[in-house]
Amino acid sequence: MKFIYPEWHRLHHQDQQKALKRAADKSGLPPGSLVHIGAVHELDSRISVVQYNEEKLVEYNELSYTELGRFHHKESITWINVDGLSDTRIVERIGREFNIHPLVLEDILSTHQRPKLEEYDDYFYLVVKGISMHPSDNLRLQYDQISILLLANHVITFKERGDDVFQSVYHRLKNPRGRLRKSGSDYLAYVLLDTIVDEYFVVEEGLDDVFERLEDDLLMGTGSNVLQTIQQIRRELITMKRNISPLRELLTTIKRSDTTLLTESTLRYFEDIHDHVLRVTDTLESYREIIASLQDVYLSSISNKMNETMKVLTIFASIFIPLTFIAGVYGMNFEYMPELKWRWGYPVLWAVFISIGLGLLALFKKKKWL
Repeated sequence: MKFIYPEWHRLHHQDQQKALKRAADKSGLPPGSLVHIGAVHELDSRISVVQYNEEKLVEYNELSYTELGRFHHKESITWINVDGLSDTRIVERIGREFNIHPLVLEDILSTHQRPKLEEYDDYFYLVVKGISMHPSDNLRLQYDQISILLLANHVITFKERGDDVFQSVYHRLKNPRGRLRKSGSDYLAYVLLDTIVDEYFVVEEGLDDVFERLEDDLLMGTGSNVLQTIQQIRRELITMKRNISPLRELLTTIKRSDTTLLTESTLRYFEDIHDHVLRVTDTLESYREIIASLQDVYLSSISNKMNETMKVLTIFASIFIPLTFIAGVYGMNFEYMPELKWRWGYPVLWAVFISIGLGLLALFKKKKWL
């Protein structure tokens, strides 16, 4: 369902698809307006539900938002996953069924949020960024805002893309002897968050390969677009750090929370995610130092090549300066120049030219300028 701007709004008569891409387009709308802000990655939103306990596991796929009201069973844990945010009716229905605050629903649909945690009486709202390598360009990273609602017996996730980032969680749920099947919704929320953070390490491995290739290009002197590549990596590192660093504050808040939604045993697992985030942020800092050093190496190599070129040109100029002086002297149109009518003047002049050139080359080589 597309959001219809009121008649008084400046975007009322403009193309709605274009109007939904910028956060500034919501200016003037009342708080809690359910309009999707961001790129539309999935044209059709998809709903999947998993209900499980220690004895059984039931999956539902391709559900309609009108069917969400029947998943309120207290005896099992329910995980509702929504891929794609283009259909705002799904978010609106979930908010009504589970009594979610309108401002939270608004933040779910606005994909420009920074990672954060909001604690309410009956639920937690978490916003994190899923990061992955672009399938066709390792220098580009893809960002997917993932919203997680943690309730007493429910976990609801909202993703921009229909990717398989949670595929491993589905496989773990099928193991009846696994800890996931025996634990509550808080442990499921931990597993989902841990899966997202683990993807950061995959991205880091990809960046390691990019750095190795970049270093090889610099050493071999084959990098024609090295500076452009360095600047692109620098921008990606800045964006990546901006989307990961707030997780430290988020996880610290979780560890200090005294809510009944989180058990003491599960809080220890969140501490492990906190350690992982610290490792990622430390690695990002080292990447920034590496990219700065690579830029210095590149600029130094360019400077050295320029110096070598200038040295060669200077040597040639130094050789031809005395030759040009001699040629200029005998190019003057004076009538009484004794050497002009000498029969061996021209060959002798060439001998002088060659002797001066070879003598200067020998001098430069002796001084190790060549």
